Amino acid sequence: MSERGVGVSGRSGIGLVFGFCIGAGVAVQGRVNGALGAELGDGVAAATISFGTGLMVLLIAFACSPTLRTGFGTVRNAVSQGSLRPWHLLGGLCGAFFVASQGLTIAAIGVTAFTVAVVAGQLLSSLVVDRLGLAPNGRTAITPLRVAAAVLGIGGVVLSASGRSVPVTVVTGVPDIPLLLIVLPALAGVGLAWQQAVNGRVGAVGGPFTATLVNFVVGLIALFLFDLHTLTTTGLPAQFPTEPWLYVGGVIGVGFIALAAVTVGMIGVLLLGLTSVAGQLVAAVLLDAAAGTLSRTAVLSCAIVLCAVVVASRATASA
Repeated sequence: MSERGVGVSGRSGIGLVFGFCIGAGVAVQGRVNGALGAELGDGVAAATISFGTGLMVLLIAFACSPTLRTGFGTVRNAVSQGSLRPWHLLGGLCGAFFVASQGLTIAAIGVTAFTVAVVAGQLLSSLVVDRLGLAPNGRTAITPLRVAAAVLGIGGVVLSASGRSVPVTVVTGVPDIPLLLIVLPALAGVGLAWQQAVNGRVGAVGGPFTATLVNFVVGLIALFLFDLHTLTTTGLPAQFPTEPWLYVGGVIGVGFIALAAVTVGMIGVLLLGLTSVAGQLVAAVLLDAAAGTLSRTAVLSCAIVLCAVVVASRATASA
Protein backbone atom coordinates (compact mmCIF):
# COMPACT_ATOMS: atom_id res chain seq x y z
CA MET A 1 0.00 0.00 0.00
CA SER A 2 1.14 3.55 -0.61
CA GLU A 3 2.38 5.41 2.43
CA ARG A 4 1.07 8.57 0.84
CA GLY A 5 -1.51 7.57 -1.72
CA VAL A 6 -1.61 9.60 -4.89
CA GLY A 7 -5.08 10.26 -6.25
CA VAL A 8 -5.87 10.71 -9.90
CA SER A 9 -7.67 13.98 -9.30
CA GLY A 10 -6.50 17.38 -8.17
CA ARG A 11 -2.78 17.61 -7.61
CA SER A 12 -1.96 14.28 -9.23
CA GLY A 13 -4.13 15.17 -12.23
CA ILE A 14 -1.93 18.23 -12.74
CA GLY A 15 1.04 15.91 -12.39
CA LEU A 16 -0.19 13.80 -15.30
CA VAL A 17 -0.43 16.90 -17.48
CA PHE A 18 3.08 17.91 -16.40
CA GLY A 19 4.32 14.42 -17.33
CA PHE A 20 2.98 14.80 -20.87
CA CYS A 21 4.64 18.21 -21.14
CA ILE A 22 7.94 16.71 -19.97
CA GLY A 23 7.72 14.01 -22.64
CA ALA A 24 6.98 16.59 -25.33
CA GLY A 25 10.00 18.59 -24.18
CA VAL A 26 12.19 15.49 -24.34
CA ALA A 27 11.00 14.80 -27.90
CA VAL A 28 11.73 18.34 -29.08
CA GLN A 29 15.11 18.40 -27.34
CA GLY A 30 15.98 15.08 -28.95
CA ARG A 31 15.32 16.49 -32.40
CA VAL A 32 17.38 19.62 -31.66
CA ASN A 33 20.34 17.77 -30.13
CA GLY A 34 20.17 15.14 -32.86
CA ALA A 35 20.45 17.82 -35.53
CA LEU A 36 23.35 19.46 -33.68
CA GLY A 37 25.09 16.10 -33.33
CA ALA A 38 24.70 15.46 -37.06
CA GLU A 39 26.25 18.85 -37.84
CA LEU A 40 29.16 18.26 -35.46
CA GLY A 41 29.58 14.58 -36.27
CA ASP A 42 29.66 13.81 -32.54
CA GLY A 43 26.50 13.13 -30.54
CA VAL A 44 28.28 13.26 -27.18
CA ALA A 45 29.79 16.65 -28.06
CA ALA A 46 26.30 17.89 -28.92
CA ALA A 47 25.00 16.67 -25.55
CA THR A 48 27.94 18.36 -23.81
CA ILE A 49 27.10 21.65 -25.53
CA SER A 50 23.46 21.17 -24.56
CA PHE A 51 24.37 20.62 -20.91
CA GLY A 52 26.75 23.58 -21.06
CA THR A 53 24.22 26.05 -22.45
CA GLY A 54 21.62 24.85 -19.96
CA LEU A 55 24.06 25.28 -17.08
CA MET A 56 24.95 28.78 -18.29
CA VAL A 57 21.29 29.79 -18.23
CA LEU A 58 20.90 28.36 -14.73
CA LEU A 59 24.00 30.12 -13.39
CA ILE A 60 22.73 33.45 -14.72
CA ALA A 61 19.34 32.83 -13.11
CA PHE A 62 20.92 31.93 -9.75
CA ALA A 63 23.18 34.98 -9.89
CA CYS A 64 20.14 37.22 -10.37
CA SER A 65 17.80 35.55 -7.87
CA PRO A 66 18.37 35.53 -4.09
CA THR A 67 15.49 33.05 -3.76
CA LEU A 68 17.25 30.50 -5.98
CA ARG A 69 20.51 30.97 -4.09
CA THR A 70 18.65 30.36 -0.82
CA GLY A 71 17.35 27.08 -2.20
CA PHE A 72 20.87 25.99 -3.08
CA GLY A 73 22.04 26.87 0.44
CA THR A 74 19.17 24.83 1.88
CA VAL A 75 20.31 21.78 -0.09
CA ARG A 76 23.90 22.25 1.04
CA ASN A 77 22.77 22.42 4.67
CA ALA A 78 20.56 19.36 4.22
CA VAL A 79 23.54 17.37 2.92
CA SER A 80 25.76 18.47 5.81
CA GLN A 81 23.01 17.58 8.32
CA GLY A 82 22.33 14.20 6.71
CA SER A 83 18.70 14.73 5.69
CA LEU A 84 19.93 14.52 2.08
CA ARG A 85 22.56 11.93 1.21
CA PRO A 86 25.46 12.85 -1.09
CA TRP A 87 24.27 10.20 -3.59
CA HIS A 88 21.00 12.10 -3.92
CA LEU A 89 23.03 14.72 -5.81
CA LEU A 90 24.30 12.35 -8.49
CA GLY A 91 21.23 12.17 -10.71
CA GLY A 92 23.08 13.99 -13.49
CA LEU A 93 25.39 10.99 -13.87
CA CYS A 94 22.44 9.01 -15.21
CA GLY A 95 21.72 11.62 -17.86
CA ALA A 96 25.36 11.55 -18.92
CA PHE A 97 25.37 7.75 -18.94
CA PHE A 98 22.24 7.73 -21.13
CA VAL A 99 23.94 9.94 -23.72
CA ALA A 100 27.15 7.93 -23.56
CA SER A 101 25.26 4.67 -24.07
CA GLN A 102 23.67 6.15 -27.19
CA GLY A 103 27.08 6.80 -28.68
CA LEU A 104 28.43 3.39 -27.67
CA THR A 105 25.57 1.12 -28.76
CA ILE A 106 23.23 2.59 -31.39
CA ALA A 107 25.62 2.01 -34.30
CA ALA A 108 25.78 -1.69 -33.39
CA ILE A 109 22.26 -2.57 -32.24
CA GLY A 110 20.14 0.06 -34.01
CA VAL A 111 17.73 2.72 -32.79
CA THR A 112 14.85 0.31 -32.28
CA ALA A 113 16.68 -2.04 -29.93
CA PHE A 114 18.18 0.91 -28.05
CA THR A 115 14.81 2.62 -27.53
CA VAL A 116 13.04 -0.54 -26.42
CA ALA A 117 15.86 -1.48 -24.02
CA VAL A 118 15.89 1.99 -22.44
CA VAL A 119 12.11 2.18 -21.96
CA ALA A 120 11.95 -1.39 -20.67
CA GLY A 121 14.67 -0.64 -18.14
CA GLN A 122 13.05 2.65 -17.14
CA LEU A 123 9.50 1.40 -16.67
CA LEU A 124 10.33 -1.90 -14.97
CA SER A 125 12.82 -0.25 -12.61
CA SER A 126 10.25 2.46 -11.87
CA LEU A 127 8.18 -0.21 -10.14
CA VAL A 128 11.11 -0.98 -7.84
CA VAL A 129 12.03 2.67 -7.27
CA ASP A 130 8.44 3.45 -6.27
CA ARG A 131 8.35 0.39 -4.02
CA LEU A 132 11.55 1.51 -2.25
CA GLY A 133 10.17 5.01 -1.78
CA LEU A 134 13.20 6.76 -3.28
CA ALA A 135 11.02 9.56 -4.68
CA PRO A 136 9.48 12.15 -2.34
CA ASN A 137 5.92 10.77 -2.77
CA GLY A 138 6.66 7.75 -0.58
CA ARG A 139 6.34 4.00 -1.18
CA THR A 140 3.91 2.43 -3.63
CA ALA A 141 3.45 -1.33 -3.71
CA ILE A 142 4.10 -3.40 -6.82
CA THR A 143 0.68 -4.64 -7.90
CA PRO A 144 -0.49 -6.67 -10.91
CA LEU A 145 -2.14 -3.58 -12.40
CA ARG A 146 1.06 -1.54 -12.13
CA VAL A 147 3.08 -4.34 -13.69
CA ALA A 148 0.48 -4.61 -16.48
CA ALA A 149 0.75 -0.85 -17.10
CA ALA A 150 4.53 -1.06 -17.39
CA VAL A 151 4.33 -4.01 -19.80
CA LEU A 152 1.64 -2.25 -21.84
CA GLY A 153 3.81 0.85 -22.05
CA ILE A 154 6.76 -1.20 -23.26
CA GLY A 155 4.52 -2.85 -25.85
CA GLY A 156 3.47 0.54 -27.19
CA VAL A 157 7.09 1.61 -27.54
CA VAL A 158 7.98 -1.66 -29.31
CA LEU A 159 5.18 -1.01 -31.80
CA SER A 160 6.26 2.61 -32.28
CA ALA A 161 9.90 1.65 -32.80
CA SER A 162 9.01 -1.08 -35.30
CA GLY A 163 7.18 1.47 -37.43
CA ARG A 164 10.07 3.90 -37.68
CA SER A 165 11.77 4.55 -40.99
CA VAL A 166 15.27 4.65 -39.47
CA PRO A 167 17.77 1.81 -39.81
CA VAL A 168 17.19 -0.88 -37.22
CA THR A 169 19.62 -3.61 -38.25
CA VAL A 170 23.01 -4.22 -36.70
CA VAL A 171 26.23 -3.17 -38.36
CA THR A 172 27.24 -5.58 -41.12
CA GLY A 173 30.23 -7.71 -40.30
CA VAL A 174 29.24 -8.04 -36.61
CA PRO A 175 27.61 -11.49 -36.45
CA ASP A 176 27.38 -11.68 -32.67
CA ILE A 177 26.33 -8.63 -30.67
CA PRO A 178 28.03 -8.61 -27.26
CA LEU A 179 25.52 -8.85 -24.42
CA LEU A 180 26.96 -5.64 -22.98
CA LEU A 181 25.61 -3.65 -25.92
CA ILE A 182 22.08 -4.69 -24.98
CA VAL A 183 22.63 -4.35 -21.25
CA LEU A 184 24.01 -0.79 -21.45
CA PRO A 185 20.83 0.90 -22.76
CA ALA A 186 18.72 -1.13 -20.33
CA LEU A 187 20.94 0.12 -17.49
CA ALA A 188 20.59 3.65 -18.89
CA GLY A 189 16.82 3.25 -18.58
CA VAL A 190 17.19 2.03 -14.99
CA GLY A 191 19.31 5.11 -14.34
CA LEU A 192 16.63 7.43 -15.72
CA ALA A 193 14.10 6.14 -13.17
CA TRP A 194 16.63 6.58 -10.36
CA GLN A 195 17.54 10.06 -11.65
CA GLN A 196 13.93 11.20 -11.52
CA ALA A 197 13.57 9.95 -7.95
CA VAL A 198 16.72 11.57 -6.53
CA ASN A 199 16.16 14.83 -8.40
CA GLY A 200 12.71 14.88 -6.82
CA ARG A 201 14.33 14.45 -3.40
CA VAL A 202 16.65 17.39 -4.00
CA GLY A 203 13.80 19.45 -5.44
CA ALA A 204 11.63 18.80 -2.40
CA VAL A 205 14.34 20.34 -0.22
CA GLY A 206 15.74 23.21 -2.28
CA GLY A 207 13.26 23.70 -5.11
CA PRO A 208 13.15 22.31 -8.66
CA PHE A 209 15.72 24.70 -10.12
CA THR A 210 18.26 23.82 -7.46
CA ALA A 211 17.76 20.16 -8.35
CA THR A 212 18.20 21.06 -12.01
CA LEU A 213 21.39 23.03 -11.30
CA VAL A 214 22.93 20.10 -9.42
CA ASN A 215 21.83 17.73 -12.22
CA PHE A 216 23.44 19.88 -14.92
CA VAL A 217 26.71 20.41 -13.04
CA VAL A 218 27.19 16.69 -12.37
CA GLY A 219 26.07 15.69 -15.86
CA LEU A 220 28.30 18.22 -17.61
CA ILE A 221 31.38 17.10 -15.67
CA ALA A 222 30.67 13.46 -16.52
CA LEU A 223 30.06 14.21 -20.21
CA PHE A 224 33.18 16.33 -20.48
CA LEU A 225 35.30 13.54 -19.00
CA PHE A 226 33.70 11.04 -21.36
CA ASP A 227 34.32 13.27 -24.39
CA LEU A 228 37.84 14.25 -23.27
CA HIS A 229 39.44 11.44 -25.26
CA THR A 230 37.76 12.61 -28.46
CA LEU A 231 38.80 16.20 -27.81
CA THR A 232 42.43 15.26 -27.22
CA THR A 233 42.70 12.95 -30.23
CA THR A 234 40.66 14.71 -32.90
CA GLY A 235 40.34 18.20 -31.46
CA LEU A 236 37.36 20.51 -31.68
CA PRO A 237 35.08 20.46 -34.72
CA ALA A 238 36.43 22.48 -37.64
CA GLN A 239 33.38 24.72 -37.48
CA PHE A 240 30.22 25.04 -35.45
CA PRO A 241 26.78 25.47 -37.03
CA THR A 242 25.44 29.01 -37.02
CA GLU A 243 21.71 28.30 -36.76
CA PRO A 244 20.66 29.57 -33.28
CA TRP A 245 17.89 26.97 -32.84
CA LEU A 246 20.49 24.19 -32.70
CA TYR A 247 21.65 25.51 -29.33
CA VAL A 248 18.32 25.70 -27.49
CA GLY A 249 18.35 22.05 -26.40
CA GLY A 250 19.93 22.92 -23.06
CA VAL A 251 17.28 25.53 -22.28
CA ILE A 252 14.55 23.00 -23.08
CA GLY A 253 16.31 20.53 -20.79
CA VAL A 254 16.30 23.01 -17.93
CA GLY A 255 12.54 23.31 -18.27
CA PHE A 256 11.62 19.64 -18.30
CA ILE A 257 14.15 18.53 -15.68
CA ALA A 258 12.89 21.20 -13.27
CA LEU A 259 9.30 20.20 -14.04
CA ALA A 260 10.14 16.53 -13.50
CA ALA A 261 11.63 17.33 -10.08
CA VAL A 262 8.22 18.70 -9.09
CA THR A 263 6.08 16.13 -10.89
CA VAL A 264 7.70 13.00 -9.45
CA GLY A 265 6.46 13.99 -6.00
CA MET A 266 2.91 14.25 -7.35
CA ILE A 267 2.54 11.01 -9.29
CA GLY A 268 5.56 8.82 -8.58
CA VAL A 269 8.25 7.44 -10.87
CA LEU A 270 6.19 4.88 -12.84
CA LEU A 271 3.47 7.34 -13.83
CA LEU A 272 6.06 9.99 -14.61
CA GLY A 273 7.85 7.54 -16.88
CA LEU A 274 4.65 6.47 -18.64
CA THR A 275 3.30 9.99 -19.14
CA SER A 276 6.72 11.13 -20.34
CA VAL A 277 6.85 8.31 -22.90
CA ALA A 278 3.28 9.14 -23.96
CA GLY A 279 4.19 12.81 -24.31
CA GLN A 280 7.17 11.90 -26.48
CA LEU A 281 5.01 9.76 -28.76
CA VAL A 282 2.27 12.38 -29.02
CA ALA A 283 4.83 15.07 -29.86
CA ALA A 284 6.41 12.77 -32.45
CA VAL A 285 2.98 12.14 -34.01
CA LEU A 286 2.31 15.89 -34.23
CA LEU A 287 5.73 16.53 -35.76
CA ASP A 288 5.24 13.69 -38.24
CA ALA A 289 1.76 14.97 -39.10
CA ALA A 290 3.18 18.43 -39.76
CA ALA A 291 5.79 16.85 -42.03
CA GLY A 292 3.20 14.71 -43.81
CA THR A 293 4.76 11.41 -42.69
CA LEU A 294 2.21 10.27 -40.09
CA SER A 295 1.56 6.51 -39.96
CA ARG A 296 -1.20 4.39 -38.43
CA THR A 297 1.43 2.52 -36.42
CA ALA A 298 2.48 5.75 -34.69
CA VAL A 299 -1.12 6.59 -33.79
CA LEU A 300 -1.80 3.06 -32.50
CA SER A 301 1.36 3.05 -30.37
CA CYS A 302 0.26 6.36 -28.82
CA ALA A 303 -3.12 4.86 -27.98
CA ILE A 304 -1.50 1.84 -26.32
CA VAL A 305 0.78 3.95 -24.13
CA LEU A 306 -2.13 6.22 -23.20
CA CYS A 307 -4.04 3.11 -22.11
CA ALA A 308 -1.02 2.19 -19.98
CA VAL A 309 -1.22 5.62 -18.32
CA VAL A 310 -4.90 5.05 -17.50
CA VAL A 311 -4.17 1.59 -16.04
CA ALA A 312 -1.29 2.91 -13.93
CA SER A 313 -3.39 5.85 -12.74
CA ARG A 314 -6.18 3.56 -11.54
CA ALA A 315 -3.68 1.22 -9.89
CA THR A 316 -2.04 4.11 -8.07
CA ALA A 317 -5.35 5.58 -6.98
CA SER A 318 -6.42 2.26 -5.44
CA ALA A 319 -3.06 1.55 -3.79
